[in-house]
Amino acid sequence: MAKKDAPPLTDAQREIMEIVWAEREVTVSQVWTTLSPKRDVARNTVQTLIVRLEEKGWLTHREEGRLFLYSAARPRTTSLGASVARMIDHLFAGSPENMLMAMMEYRGLSDDEKERIRALIDNATPKPTPKRGRKAL
Repeated sequence: MAKKDAPPLTDAQREIMEIVWAEREVTVSQVWTTLSPKRDVARNTVQTLIVRLEEKGWLTHREEGRLFLYSAARPRTTSLGASVARMIDHLFAGSPENMLMAMMEYRGLSDDEKERIRALIDNATPKPTPKRGRKAL
């Protein structure tokens, strides 16, 4: 099972995870075969990255004879959510509202996108408001 607070993915790790999420279950050789036309990467490097991803809680494996089959231990949405949260914290001073305003000013929204975003907001689970104690006089 994935660790609750798995560390963020590097670009190389994300590229491997995208393959795993797309294929659902992969071998080291399958990942290497997919990556090698795009870049010069050694099979051993891919294997090391996959082992590290498992150690960090992103992957899990099962054995079929001598073959290790890897699958995602965390859904893609978890990774994307963590990336977006970091982006909001770093680029928008922690404000999702500022992020949406920048997006709307830069590229705008179609009517369909507006409707879908409104539905998402209407159905969102509210974030708990932090309790504030009374200040001493």
